[in-house]
Amino acid sequence: MPFRHILLALLVVAIWGFNFVVIKLSVEALPPILAASLRFLAAALPAVFFIRPPKAPFWLVVLYGLAFGFALYGFLNLALAWGMSAGLSSLVLQTQAFFTMGLAFVLLGERPSRFQVIGALVAFAGIGVIALERMAATAIVPLLMVLLAALSWGAANVLTKKAGKVNAVSFTVWGALVAPVPLLALSLAIEGPDQVMAAVAGFNWSDAGLIAFLAYPATLLGGAIWAWLLGHHPASVVAPFTLLVPISGLISGYLVLGEVITPIEIAGAVLVIAGLVITVLKRAPRAIPPAA
Repeated sequence: MPFRHILLALLVVAIWGFNFVVIKLSVEALPPILAASLRFLAAALPAVFFIRPPKAPFWLVVLYGLAFGFALYGFLNLALAWGMSAGLSSLVLQTQAFFTMGLAFVLLGERPSRFQVIGALVAFAGIGVIALERMAATAIVPLLMVLLAALSWGAANVLTKKAGKVNAVSFTVWGALVAPVPLLALSLAIEGPDQVMAAVAGFNWSDAGLIAFLAYPATLLGGAIWAWLLGHHPASVVAPFTLLVPISGLISGYLVLGEVITPIEIAGAVLVIAGLVITVLKRAPRAIPPAA
């Protein structure tokens, strides 16, 4: 992967790490599923009126929107609302790298290299080390919901890869258009019409700022860059970068929310970085050039 592409991946990592802080604030300010619906509504409108649909099958765009918008953030926002901490969510969600590799192997025939598997395992061990201190206070249902969110993200990655080299912004925007209505229906079913109407009536500039960050830098910019990277590199190369998201999330939580980073978490972060280095920088031997 070229160095400039690595920098783009790291930019997405920084945005998505901070994203967990903003999600936590939005879930506290608004009903969680409604917050997700508003996020994707803002991401899709008015952009769909100015951006042409992607040159990809309609069903693929719909499935991507349901996986990345409805399923991922439906499960994640509910998990946060039902007791999962933002820091632990950012850790557990990164199991999506393994779901991505597995689904890409089964559905796309992408076989990860030995070093990619080893690097991913080392990084996942780092996530496990960090999670040890946070796991005791976590209920099993929210934890399982974050794992389902991770599976949804893995499916979205594979769908993006299957779409090929489409316009990344177009694919992200039109995929986002799929999510708001199902999320709103889920919000009405789970959170109730009264709570939804009260939140809409009390919507203020602070709420708008939270939704704007979730919609534009976190969804459109981050999603578009990610889709572009997946269109130019194997999923098994791109997906492990998200193993750095918990590091970004922990730092963001420390700086913004005052969350404490322990020595054990620092040790885990070192393992994550080491695993990513093994996964991304280890290249296959160059082929011997043909004789002139």
